[in-house]
Amino acid sequence: MPVMPSCGPLRRALLSLAVLVAATPTFAQTASPAAPATQTVVRDIPRATSEIVVDGVLDDAAWTTATPIDLAFEVTPNDNTPAPVKTTARMAYTDDALLIAFHAEDPDPSKLRAFLRDRDALYSDDFVGVMLDTFDDQRRAYEFFVNPFGVQADLIKEESTNTEDDSWDGLWESAAKVTEHSYDVEIRIPFATLRFRDTDGTRRWGATFLRIRPRDFRYQYFSNRVERGSKCLTCTFDKVDGFVGVKQGKNLEITPTLTMLHAEERAGPRAPWTNEGTDFEPGVDVAWAPSPNLTLNATLNPDFSQVETDQAQLDLNTSFALFFPEKRPFFLEGADYFTTPLQVLYTRQIADPDGGLRVTGRNGGQAYGAILARDATTQLLVPGPLGSSFRFLEQSADDFVGRYRYDLDAYTSVGAIATYRSGEGYRNSVGGVDARYQKDEHTLIGQWLGSDSVYPDGLALRDTAPKGDALFLKYNYSSRNWRFNAQHYDVDDGFRADLGFITQVGYDKQLLGGGRTWFLPKGSTVSRIEFNGDWDITHRFDGQLLEREIEGYLSARASHQGYYELGGLTRSRFWNGQMFDEKWGTFYFEVVPVSAIKVGSFFKDGQALDLLASKTGDLFDVEPFVELDIGRGINLNVNYTLQRLRRDGGTAFDARVLDGRLSWQFDPRQRVRLSVQSSDIDRDAALYDVPVLRHSSDVAAQLLYSYKLNPRSALYAGYSEGGFEDDEVREMFTNTRSLFLKISYAWQPG
Repeated sequence: MPVMPSCGPLRRALLSLAVLVAATPTFAQTASPAAPATQTVVRDIPRATSEIVVDGVLDDAAWTTATPIDLAFEVTPNDNTPAPVKTTARMAYTDDALLIAFHAEDPDPSKLRAFLRDRDALYSDDFVGVMLDTFDDQRRAYEFFVNPFGVQADLIKEESTNTEDDSWDGLWESAAKVTEHSYDVEIRIPFATLRFRDTDGTRRWGATFLRIRPRDFRYQYFSNRVERGSKCLTCTFDKVDGFVGVKQGKNLEITPTLTMLHAEERAGPRAPWTNEGTDFEPGVDVAWAPSPNLTLNATLNPDFSQVETDQAQLDLNTSFALFFPEKRPFFLEGADYFTTPLQVLYTRQIADPDGGLRVTGRNGGQAYGAILARDATTQLLVPGPLGSSFRFLEQSADDFVGRYRYDLDAYTSVGAIATYRSGEGYRNSVGGVDARYQKDEHTLIGQWLGSDSVYPDGLALRDTAPKGDALFLKYNYSSRNWRFNAQHYDVDDGFRADLGFITQVGYDKQLLGGGRTWFLPKGSTVSRIEFNGDWDITHRFDGQLLEREIEGYLSARASHQGYYELGGLTRSRFWNGQMFDEKWGTFYFEVVPVSAIKVGSFFKDGQALDLLASKTGDLFDVEPFVELDIGRGINLNVNYTLQRLRRDGGTAFDARVLDGRLSWQFDPRQRVRLSVQSSDIDRDAALYDVPVLRHSSDVAAQLLYSYKLNPRSALYAGYSEGGFEDDEVREMFTNTRSLFLKISYAWQPG
């Protein structure tokens, strides 16, 4: 890497970002995604003279005058060809709500893939829906989807980060009905659920209507053309005009909650159960949007217990901390406002907050957000060049996150982020800037961060006052058939982001990658073939080579919604003072042989490093899964992992992990779910020079009933227990058990 002696890290980073943005206009100019070549259709949306009954039957008078929209284009797997089945949407509005209907014809409704599911879980089903760019600025869109049984899903699409976030939950009504040759859907979205410009005249929104029809392939039909390789989906939307005089209401929601938990534990198989009594925790969440561009949220004594258990992961032969996604509503909603190229914010680091405030907003090309929380504990992610782990301080902490992004034009955005965390004898602050440029096939992204920290002596860290910078640069080229990307990371050994999830520091890394896509003719058993590969090299801050790696993957999308991927990797890696060579092959597949069953598996076989012994061996890893729908509302989802490493004439370790979930959805509101997770790990102590457990097992189960009047008015009741055994406790026994009840009700003052 070239050295610029006259520049410090901050100045060097700013110069890099400036060059990154300034250099982009020299690229070849082709049709801009913000100005698609196809002509935009503008539709006038009428005011309905009467309300509708949301029952899935399209017999209301409002539908006779509503504007019809045909979903005429099949955009996947074929390329904007005429849709083979007819789908018609209709749109109108009243003073209070947006009204949308779908009539989805099908020559054989018996082949509909649709089941009763929990909210936001319909993505493998048939469904229809609408995407609304209510500010008509091609930056953000609401998504509302409904399957043939009326199950809802809603998301926020953020164009600048190309993400779809289903953690957002709006309040809206839907119903569906399957008929002899179709299924019909009715949707009523109160204007209080949406944000849009406050004007007295006609409003113009961007909108697209879509239908997903999974059969031998997962067919997608749209109301407008969507070109392959397009970088901006909202830029392809047609326009809808109307909504004169509609208002958004007070946009105030108050949600009190009450949580009850009775937990018990014991130290041994025949030891008595102990508990600290039953814990009752009242709380309240408040959401208020004083303007279409601003949303305020507050929470006092929030219940952040997780209703959905984390997916089981094998934490055996890895040196880095495992990532688990956020599940708590207060942090999930509006999470897209805080996204940056490097993960500076990982809200599960705010482990046990007493309260919190959040503000998010947009104003033209500006987007901003801030979070302030008081955490009852302090969870730290301590990173290094070769690994990371979690530590805890038994003290409270004050947490702050601030984010600002400004879109200079349709192609360029710049932003800044800052986080601050402090407690007794402890402080961590992070600040930085980022930029993104995307036009035609070219995307450039850059971010610089600086940190300053102070840690108490009791953590036994190498440096109790580390400081450092982090720099990330990326260029990506992506066309209809070709891809190329180049990335650069440079993270100082003293860099810390205690509210984020940056698990490795003290390294620099360069990566070059690319790929090619082949689209096969209509009617082929295989619709698409792709090749992707990359080369990367990583050095420690002192120049030591940490990793040199080459990997490549060949994949295909085929009939029965099949996906198949064959891959391989070879690398040299540094560990425990020496270099090791690893190489393996991988294979992954998933397929839907019949509409109610999805199966697949991941396989890995080759030479890998046993980190605990610092020796290589033959690693075999298989991870099968099956998802089975039984009847109308029963779903079984089972994931299994088997990982075995043989070396020196024996089996160094043999590990098995099971994650099984059985749910029964009675109707769109009620569900019972049983989840079971277990792990078994066996090691051959004779093959290790350090003490190891010969055997360890654990198991956990949870039974949960839920009733959701709407996304934020719900009742949860559950029971869970867990147990373990190891070399010291030679019989499996239950050591924890608990009863759980949560009630919440969302109240919107008129």
